[in-house]
Formats: sequence, C-alpha cells, structure tokens
Amino acid sequence: MRIELRSDTFTKPTPEMLEAMFHAEVGDDVFREDPSV
Repeated sequence: MRIELRSDTFTKPTPEMLEAMFHAEVGDDVFREDPSV
C-alpha cells in the first residue's frame, strides 16, 4: 500500500488566503516584532 503524504505541498492557496497573506503584519519574532507570534 502506498500512502501519499505530500498533499499539503500540492495545495494551492485560495484568492482569499493570498489576500490575507498579502495584508499580514509580519516581523522578526526574536525581536518581538511579529504580532502573530
């Protein structure tokens, strides 16, 4: 039996996901600049 474990790497983001990533506030977590961490 073969089990495919790569499916997450083949999934393409939806337009809504891309929009959220484009507008996400990011920074360096080590310097506490990333509000999502």
